[in-house]
Amino acid sequence: MTGRVALVTGGTRGIGRAIAEMLKDRGYRVVAVYGGNVEAAEQFHQETGIPVYRWNVADYAECEAGIHKVAEEVGPVEVLVNNAGITRDVTLHKMSYEQWEDVVHTNLSSVFNMCRVVIESMRDRGFGRIINIGSINGQIGQYGQANYAAAKSGIHGFTKALAQENAKKGVTVNAIAPGYVDTDMVRKVPHEVLEKIIAGIPVGRLGRAEDIARGVCFLAEDNADFITGATLSINGGQHMD
Repeated sequence: MTGRVALVTGGTRGIGRAIAEMLKDRGYRVVAVYGGNVEAAEQFHQETGIPVYRWNVADYAECEAGIHKVAEEVGPVEVLVNNAGITRDVTLHKMSYEQWEDVVHTNLSSVFNMCRVVIESMRDRGFGRIINIGSINGQIGQYGQANYAAAKSGIHGFTKALAQENAKKGVTVNAIAPGYVDTDMVRKVPHEVLEKIIAGIPVGRLGRAEDIARGVCFLAEDNADFITGATLSINGGQHMD
């Protein structure tokens, strides 16, 4: 039982929910941040007992105020999981600037915002675990996802740089690159396209949210202190590098 405070963005649904629940089961004091779906967040809180906080992770001022509130009510964040993400899929020649901006701000700028707000206190305490959720599509690209692939690829580079800056301060920074996971986002993919995707996964199935959560819990442990700047690919063998 660690008792450490862990914060998960996008933490009330899908992969984020699985991460929050598994961290709680392993003894962390978990808080989940969400952006818009109040009904889902309230149901999540009722079912899990995990406190929920609502703010826009793409807005720096809201992140700053939110983290301050969490620190006052729960404690300083020791484990940060940047999981929040959206898609606005369309080929670039049809993509609006708003579709680009929405995805880059929500998926990438949010990682800067959240890390910037917590990093100084982590350095001061000599301990921190930051786990950024990237994507297989940030590693290999994807048709119709120039915005999403750019943002997720940016997460991987950001992770390596931040890891180097904080390694001597007891703060590790790692990324996880999930493959195709059985979530609401993936279920929106047309059935015939999804069949082709599954056919290209060597283990023969979509990932489960719990597969990603186990990776997060591994990297969050106190004794994972020799792992930093790494990207853990959890994709069923679909992409190997």
